[in-house]
Amino acid sequence: MGKHQHESTLIVFRELLEIMDELRAKCPWDKEQTNESLRTLTIEETYELADAIIKNDPASIKKELGDLLLHIVFYSKIASETNDFTLKHVVQSLNEKLIYRHPHIFGDVEANDAKTVEENWEQLKLKEKGGNKSVLEGVPMSLPAMVKANRIQDKARGVGFDWEHKEQVWDKVKEELEELKAEIEAHDADKMEAEFGDLLFSVINAARLYGVNPENALERTNRKFIKRFNYLEEKTIKVGRDLKTMSLAEMDELWEEAKKL
Repeated sequence: MGKHQHESTLIVFRELLEIMDELRAKCPWDKEQTNESLRTLTIEETYELADAIIKNDPASIKKELGDLLLHIVFYSKIASETNDFTLKHVVQSLNEKLIYRHPHIFGDVEANDAKTVEENWEQLKLKEKGGNKSVLEGVPMSLPAMVKANRIQDKARGVGFDWEHKEQVWDKVKEELEELKAEIEAHDADKMEAEFGDLLFSVINAARLYGVNPENALERTNRKFIKRFNYLEEKTIKVGRDLKTMSLAEMDELWEEAKKL
C-alpha cells in the first residue's frame, strides 16, 4: 500500500470515528449498547465473515469486514467513556505486539519457514506472560470444540509436547477406535461419549500433524454433502417422488449420480 493510499485510508477512518461519536451521542439504540450486549452480535458478525470467505465472495468479505471493524471501534468507544482505553491504545498495543513477535523481520532472529515462525510466536507469547500463566490458558473456553482441540494441540506443540514422528499418531487413532468399540459393545453411554471424544481428538491431532486444518476439512465435506443431497432431493421432486417413500437403493443410485457430477 502506497503513501497516497495510506492517507486516503486515514481520511475515511477518521470519518468512521466521527460517525461513531455521533451515533453514541444521539442514536437511542447505540447509546444503550454495552460490551455484554455487543458480544453475541460480534460472534454473529465473525461467522458471517467466515461464510463470505468460504463462498469466496469479495463483495461480501468487504461488507463483513466493515461490520466487524464497526464492532472494534464500538468497543473502543465504550472503553474511552470509562477512561479504560481508547482506539489509539488498541492499535498501539497491536503495533508493539506485531513488532515484538516478528523478530525475524524487525530484529536479528532467523526464520525461513512458517513452522519456525509459529514456534517462535508461541515461545514469545509465553515470555510475555512472564512464565506465570499456563500454556493452555490463552485458549478461549468459548471456542467451538473442534477449533479448541486444534488450538490446544498447537499450544502444546509450541513447548515441545508432540509426537516425535507424525506417523506415530495413527497408532493412537487405532487405539482410540478400539477403545470406543469396546465401550459400544459394553453399552455404556457415558464412556461411549468419552471415547468418541478421544477418537475425535486423535483424528484432529493427525490432521494437524499432516498440515490439514480440521475445521476447513470438515466444512469442505459438509458442503460436498449438502450439494449432493440437494441434487438427490431435486431429482426426486422432478420425477414426482418423495424421499420418505424412496428405497435406500433408489436413493443410492441418485447419490452416485451426484458424486459423478
